[in-house]
Amino acid sequence: MKALQYVSIGQPPEVREVPTPEPGPGEVRLRITAAGACHSDSFVMGLSEEEYAAFGYPLPMTLGHEGVGVVDSLGEGATGVQVGDAVAVYGPRGCGRCHSCAQGFENYCPHAAGMGITPPGLGSDGAMAEYLIVSDPRLLVPIGELDPVKSVALTDAGLTPYHAIKGSLELLVPGSVAVVIGVGGLGHIAVQLLRSLTAATVIALDINEDKLDFAREVGAHHAFLSDGDAASKIAEAVGAGPVTAVFDFVTNEPVLKIIRSLSGPRTDLVLVGAGSVETSVGLLGQPFGSRIRAPYWGARPELIEVVELARTGQLDVETEQFSLDQGPEAYRKLHDGELRGRAVVVP
Repeated sequence: MKALQYVSIGQPPEVREVPTPEPGPGEVRLRITAAGACHSDSFVMGLSEEEYAAFGYPLPMTLGHEGVGVVDSLGEGATGVQVGDAVAVYGPRGCGRCHSCAQGFENYCPHAAGMGITPPGLGSDGAMAEYLIVSDPRLLVPIGELDPVKSVALTDAGLTPYHAIKGSLELLVPGSVAVVIGVGGLGHIAVQLLRSLTAATVIALDINEDKLDFAREVGAHHAFLSDGDAASKIAEAVGAGPVTAVFDFVTNEPVLKIIRSLSGPRTDLVLVGAGSVETSVGLLGQPFGSRIRAPYWGARPELIEVVELARTGQLDVETEQFSLDQGPEAYRKLHDGELRGRAVVVP
């Protein structure tokens, strides 16, 4: 079968011929109908040799931690799904037995790393191939008649902002203000989720005017450039005072400076982007009652909820479609910021 693999550190991914995998006991094989390209993949492919070695990911590695497909074959003892079922893959698998996993929060399993359990495309072979082996049927969520191309990004680009926003729902009451920084693949979904789930006034910030127009299209009440004037423009639009929650899908020092200018007592600072920042915390290091969170992916039950939002027409993912042979170009466009929403590879 064909697979899009990261082969050499620092080099673009390659389309290669690899053996078609067979499911072992308890496993499920999917015929992939769509796979998503994500900034996490681009981040991994941008690591130096030393940095990559710290992650311990094998090479070559088939990319793609967003995947949907049709159940194609069942390993001995695999139950809960049937051949022909259309399903989405829940990526951040854990041990399946601990307290976090029992609640569906496999994204926070404390044992996964020690057991060598990694997500598809981020440590084990992923969905950018004609077939994918899934280790357990519990990691599959039915999607029914949903369009695979439109639904594949729900597994990360939908699930991650949904999980991030759910942690702030008690604050996002009528009269509250929510700011989304970075209106890309995750950010444009976050805007829609905030409009569907909350009564907050939603404000989008980005460095690109086209992305601000995009934010308005998907439901932002206001959209401004993320520069030194952002705080004053927000104050003009909604009144002076701190915002209720900031959902940062970029996470770097210039963005943190903007976040600080927007924050006050009880502001939620939700850092979703893959970058890192240095900041003071504690009673005298941040506004009283404010919270800083760094959510990772989301829970299995939350993926079911996100799929239902798409099924009922409350969530729509902007996509650009590529063939498997065009996979390297999809990642180039992702890296160069040329995508409006999510890149989807269809084998």
